[in-house]
Amino acid sequence: MTATAPHPRLTKAPEDTHPARGPRLPVRVLPLAPAVVLLLLFLAGPIAYCVYIAFTDLQLTGQTQESFVGFDNFTRAFGDEAFLNAVWLTLVFTVLSSLIGQNTLGLALAALMQRASKPVRTLTGGIVVTAWVLPEVVAGFLLYAFFRREGTLNAIMDWLHLPSQNWLFTLPILAVSFANVWRGTAFSMLVYSAALNEIPREITEAAEVDGAGGWHRLWHITLPMIRRSIGTNLMLNTLQTLSVFGLIWVMTRGGPGGRSQTLPLFMYEQAFQNSLIGYGTAVALLLLLIGSLFSLVYLHLLRTEV
Repeated sequence: MTATAPHPRLTKAPEDTHPARGPRLPVRVLPLAPAVVLLLLFLAGPIAYCVYIAFTDLQLTGQTQESFVGFDNFTRAFGDEAFLNAVWLTLVFTVLSSLIGQNTLGLALAALMQRASKPVRTLTGGIVVTAWVLPEVVAGFLLYAFFRREGTLNAIMDWLHLPSQNWLFTLPILAVSFANVWRGTAFSMLVYSAALNEIPREITEAAEVDGAGGWHRLWHITLPMIRRSIGTNLMLNTLQTLSVFGLIWVMTRGGPGGRSQTLPLFMYEQAFQNSLIGYGTAVALLLLLIGSLFSLVYLHLLRTEV
């Protein structure tokens, strides 16, 4: 009986024991070593030290050495009415200026610019982007001049014979929310403009031929097709809004009476004005936790199929 030759795919190749072709993993990882060292030194190291500080009673003044206090700083935070007020105002500020304001206005501007003429698109884009590229402190001074008692808004109200008021005193959280919308809408507009340009015109034209109205096309065609861009934009805008400090500090400094004091301002007050570094760092970690929760929600929505 003639022996059958083994199939070439079933033949196991002999192991290469040549020394020049040995494991190359250390050689490939070696160029990354400087970057890893820098990340550990300037990123992971400070983060780990901040986590340690949050569990201590470290102070800027009147203390020679800190001591470990466990979860006392976190327990103190949840029992502090000022902290709970800051959490509530942070959520209000984020929802008004990011989830509703920047997101909705950015999508509306992007949709309108799709149908506008080139000069209108250029002018509108230039104005909106200019507000975005301004430094946060400069934007804060501009909006402070707009909302203050003798500011531009009240001058317009007087010209229209409408009652004026001190907006930064009566409605401070709305004023700073409007300022953040004014400054940050450009990012959403650019994201949605790029997403809308990726929608094939054949789909929208077919919907128009079938008699679908503008709102029907927006709800059933446009929004589902740019769903991932919406989720990405919401996540980035939310994380940026949670960390806004300079804009609110310049306009109201968290006042009056803490009515516009979000978590970044509360953290700054506790750490650097009250010299409670440990307590302020614990608040910073709680702010990081809030941002992480928002990110997890958005990532879950991004993974969900329409």
